[in-house]
Amino acid sequence: MAQRLIQTQEQKQQQVQRLTARQLLQVRLLEMPLTELEESVKAELDDNPALETAATDDALGDDRMESTEGSEENFEEQQEREEREDALDAALEGIGRDDEMPFATSQSDYQGAEYEEMVYGDTVSFYDKIKEQAGELDLSPQQNEIMDYLIGSLDDDGLLRKPVDDIVDELAIHHYIDTTEAEVGEVLAMLQGFDPPGIGAQSLQECLLLQLKRQPESHTRQLAQDVISRHYDAFRKKNWARIQQQMHLSEVQMADVVAEIRKLNPKPGAALGETMGRNVQQITPDFIVDTADDGTVTFSLNRGQIPELKVSPSFVDMVDTYKNNKKSMSRSEKEALLYAKEKMEKAQAYIDAIRQRRQTLYVTMRAIINWQHRFFQEGDEADLRPMILKDIAEKTGLDISTISRVSNVKYAQTKWGTFPLRYFFSDSYTTSEGEELSTRKIKAALREIIDEEDKKAPYSDEVLTMKMKEKGLAVARRTIAKYREQLGIPVARLRKE
Repeated sequence: MAQRLIQTQEQKQQQVQRLTARQLLQVRLLEMPLTELEESVKAELDDNPALETAATDDALGDDRMESTEGSEENFEEQQEREEREDALDAALEGIGRDDEMPFATSQSDYQGAEYEEMVYGDTVSFYDKIKEQAGELDLSPQQNEIMDYLIGSLDDDGLLRKPVDDIVDELAIHHYIDTTEAEVGEVLAMLQGFDPPGIGAQSLQECLLLQLKRQPESHTRQLAQDVISRHYDAFRKKNWARIQQQMHLSEVQMADVVAEIRKLNPKPGAALGETMGRNVQQITPDFIVDTADDGTVTFSLNRGQIPELKVSPSFVDMVDTYKNNKKSMSRSEKEALLYAKEKMEKAQAYIDAIRQRRQTLYVTMRAIINWQHRFFQEGDEADLRPMILKDIAEKTGLDISTISRVSNVKYAQTKWGTFPLRYFFSDSYTTSEGEELSTRKIKAALREIIDEEDKKAPYSDEVLTMKMKEKGLAVARRTIAKYREQLGIPVARLRKE
C-alpha cells in the first residue's frame, strides 16, 4: 500500500539569548590585555568626536584596594545581576600543552616557561609585531576580522591550538561572523607565512615543518622534513637508532639531520621577544600587587597610557539645543541631531564598558589574592592552594566564562615576579591519606626531586613515588607518571646522561 507524505506546520516558541552591542563591547574589552586596550582607546578617540579625554582622574576613584575578606564593593550586587543577564556562555578553552621538543634547543630552557618571571615594559608586544605584518596584506573586511581573531587566539608560544571548525563556531557565536572552514584556513595560511617561521602552527609537528620549508633547499633539509613528517613518533621519543635504520642513513647523515632539527624553535612566539634584545616575550602587567613587611597585600590596576574619558560637552550642548527646538528644526538639523545623539550614545557605551572592565578586574583579582593570600605573602609556589575557575566565579558571583576571559591573557606583577593569572589556578589531588593538595605543589616537588637526581642513574617512576612519599606527598605511581609527562620530563632512560 502506497504511503502518503503529509506536510504539517508547527509553531514552536524558543528562547534564544543574544548579546547586545553593548554586551559584545564589554566582552571584547574584557578580553584585551592592557597594550591592546590602549590601542583600542586611541582608535576610539580618533574615530568618535563625541569622546574626549577628561582633565581630572575622578571617574572611578582610587585604583588601589586592600585584599581583605571582609571588604565588599558597592557594585558587586549590580555586577552579579548584569553578568548573569549578559549570558556570556562561551565554553572554557582548555590551556593544553603540546608535545615538547625531545631535546634542548638553542633557545633557553623552555620547560615550565609559564612559571618563570616574565619581562615587562612598554615596548612593542608580540601581538603588535604580528598585526604589523597583517596590516601589509590586502585583506577584505571579513578576512581582516578573521585575522584579528586568529592573532588574538595565539598562545604564548605563537601557536594556534584550536581546530579550525571550533574557530568557525566561535566567530559565529561571539562575533556574528558567518564564515567557513575553507575561508578560515585560507587566512590561517597567510598568518603562517608571517615571521618568525612557525607562527600560527596548530601543533609542534606543523611548527617544525613550517620552519623547515622556509630554509634553503638541501638534501639534509629534505631528510629532516622526512623525520618530522614520517617518523614523528620515534622523533618525540628520541629513538634515533630506529630512525636511522628505517631511513637507511649513515651516522654522518643522521648527525647532520639532528643538527638541522636542533636549529628549529619549538616556540616561535618567544623568538619575537629575543629579536628585541629580550629572552622572553614582552608583556605589560595588568595588576600591580604589593606586599608590605607586615604581610598586608594590596593591589592596583595598571592603567598604562589610558586617559580618563568623558562625553564631549559640545555634543551634549548640541543635542540639548536641538531637543529644545524640535518644532522649528529643519531636515538637516534633524539629521545633525541624530548624528550627534548616535555619537554620544556610542561614546557613553564605550566609557561604561571601560568602567565595567575595571570593576570586573577588581573583584576577580581581589578574589584571587584572598584565595592565594599565603603565596602573595611568601612567594612560595608550594603555598598555592587548589583553585579552579569555578571557585573564583562563585566567590565573585561572576560567570565562569568571565573569569576565563580575565585570566586568559592578563598578568600580575608581584614582589616575587610577574606571572600570568592562570599561574594561580590549579586542580586539586586527594592523596591516599585523604589530604587535598594542589597539583602545582605536587609538580613543584616532583621537579625538585628530578633536578637533584644523579643523571647517570636517574630515578624510575617507582623510585620517584617513594621519594615523594618521603616528602609527605603520598601520590600514586600512575599520577607521578602523568605529572612528569605534563612537565615535559621524559622517562628515566631518556634522562640518563
